[in-house]
Amino acid sequence: MNYLTIKAGQLFEATALAGMEVGNLVMILFGIGFIYLAIAKHYEPLLLVPIGFGVIVGNIPPVAGMSLSVYDEGTVLRYLYFGVEKGIYPPLIFLGIGAMTDFSTMLSNPRLILLGAAAQVGVFLTYLGALTLAFTPQEAGAIGIIGGADGPTAIFLSSRLAPELLGAIAIAAYSYMALVPVIQPPIMRLLTTRDERLIRMKPSRTVSRQERIVFPVAAFLICATLAPGAIVLIGMLFFGNLMKECTVTDRLALTARSAMIDVVTILLGFCVGASTNAQHFLQAKSILIFVLGALSFAVATACGVLAAKVMNLFLKDKINPLVGAAGVSAVPDSARVVHMIGQQEDPQNFLLMHAMAPNVAGVIGSAIAAGVLWSQLTN
Repeated sequence: MNYLTIKAGQLFEATALAGMEVGNLVMILFGIGFIYLAIAKHYEPLLLVPIGFGVIVGNIPPVAGMSLSVYDEGTVLRYLYFGVEKGIYPPLIFLGIGAMTDFSTMLSNPRLILLGAAAQVGVFLTYLGALTLAFTPQEAGAIGIIGGADGPTAIFLSSRLAPELLGAIAIAAYSYMALVPVIQPPIMRLLTTRDERLIRMKPSRTVSRQERIVFPVAAFLICATLAPGAIVLIGMLFFGNLMKECTVTDRLALTARSAMIDVVTILLGFCVGASTNAQHFLQAKSILIFVLGALSFAVATACGVLAAKVMNLFLKDKINPLVGAAGVSAVPDSARVVHMIGQQEDPQNFLLMHAMAPNVAGVIGSAIAAGVLWSQLTN
């Protein structure tokens, strides 16, 4: 009997159950919740399914003496996580985003670029808020960028400034990107009147091929000069866009916006999820990051809407203030939410293409904001 008891004890010790803690169970349920939202609610399934399953994988305790997690040297997950830790995956995603982005709507109505810039105010206000909560300047900068609603940018900046917070920041950024249809509408309705939501905007002008080809080169030179820290992200974004618009590298552009970005998204999402081991993730700082991230996203949305209202004081051709909410760089979900809210008031009011202008401007703006923070906060 004693022999059998010893064997049973050894068998139990050889399972993950021996090291399972309450925190691990909480995080596994968290991962399952992500998968549920992705499948049942269609909230960013391409992001939440890999992240959710990665959370489950990352919270299975290893057997004593075995190295399995992203934090253990020499493991497979550690090698895959290298692309997150060193900021390799985000620029590759930006390359794919550039290859699938049409900047024509922004070029046809340049004044809407200001709405994308206004939304970045949330980033810097959150930075100040994080400083008051005793975060270091580097940690505050990494937290503030969550307000840009750009997961790859948040991961890239946190890997440079606050790698110890990378998991919490990445999960917060992607969570709020997925919850755009939930978070933004109440803020948009609160800050606008029905008459403002009924404003119809003039159709955009046609943008020539020459303009579309010149833009990525010229915009990169301007952005890189003003914010050298953004060169990696901005450079890959505009390089991808140039491949798309020049039409002589269609094969490369197709690969960048399809197979490559899909592979990198899978690896990035899974590895970020796997990094949320309860022993590293469930800390007081993580909760504060989620709260500050939500406030940052809400402030960014509000700043975009309010900027449009201010601009209308000086414009003859009015801007529908709802379009300002698309200034955050959650492409294209923010633009879709703007279109949806507009059509609830007037089914014949088509705001999608107008909203895409500040939306893609927000992608550029968040990358520039990250570059500014990186250059100013690097030790």
